[in-house]
Amino acid sequence: MTEYMIRRTLQSVLVLFLISILTFIMIHAAPGGPTKIFLAPGLSPEAGLVQAHNLGLDRPIYVQYAIWLGNLLTGDLGYTFKNHIPVGDILWPTVQNTMVLMGVAWLFSLLIAIPWGIYNSTAEYGLSDQTANFVSYVGFAMPTFWFGIILQEYFSLKLDLLPLSDMYTMGKEGNLGDLFMHLILPVSVLTLGFLAAYTKYSRASMLEVLNQDYIRTARAKGLKEGRVIFRHALRNALIPIITILGLDLPILVGGAALTERVFNWPGMGRLFVDMAVAREYSVLMSITLVVSVIVVVGNLIADILYAVVDPRVQLGSKGGAAS
Repeated sequence: MTEYMIRRTLQSVLVLFLISILTFIMIHAAPGGPTKIFLAPGLSPEAGLVQAHNLGLDRPIYVQYAIWLGNLLTGDLGYTFKNHIPVGDILWPTVQNTMVLMGVAWLFSLLIAIPWGIYNSTAEYGLSDQTANFVSYVGFAMPTFWFGIILQEYFSLKLDLLPLSDMYTMGKEGNLGDLFMHLILPVSVLTLGFLAAYTKYSRASMLEVLNQDYIRTARAKGLKEGRVIFRHALRNALIPIITILGLDLPILVGGAALTERVFNWPGMGRLFVDMAVAREYSVLMSITLVVSVIVVVGNLIADILYAVVDPRVQLGSKGGAAS
């Protein structure tokens, strides 16, 4: 188990290193890249060369990357190009805000979807199963931004029950009750999409396991249905569900970005759009790396959970995971 975790961790670090290289190269290769942003307009060619030298922009790109990576490893994310504000001062508050929104929506989705899917697998084509199918169709078909606008129109503008946008009401920053009220609509938008997928995955995974011979044997021995479901079937059914959860992290971040724009939520998604318009490439690189870390760490946790749920995934050459 220890060797398995170490190997997976080293692979994750390598992936993050490659992502940092690609991100740096793509940002510098983009039209109107950092060079044009840094250099003041109207400079003579000679003055432009001096300013580029002072900023280190005349160095080879691998040297610039080495300096940037060294600063990154010390926690220095750089500065914005136009206002020279530390990127960390802008980025970290939005990361926290996005994690609040994503975390609540994801947890809420899992607490509803997995038990619901498991129940539906034991009561196929019943009322609950049909309701889940309807929710799934709506969740898959309805665009995130459109659903958010509909909720705003009805619950905020017509009924005046919930806040229209933002994270807090002005003057109530830090108030948990006010935060809860502002979370309801964006969390509902994110939850619907993931509820649709997770309920389907949970039901399908459980149905596949329940049709296995060892489950029929357990039932033939007279074991109670609850013991068959939760002791024998659920553990194996969780493996594909864990896979989906790990793969869905990028989608969750993307969905949060749209939702943040609709509800004016001060998170990474909204910041990314604003910084892309302003061409603040140092901020964009930092956001890309943070999202990459979230995705890679999520997949690493999924790999570790595989080994916890089913130790057979550790089998293979030299104790590695089976292919």
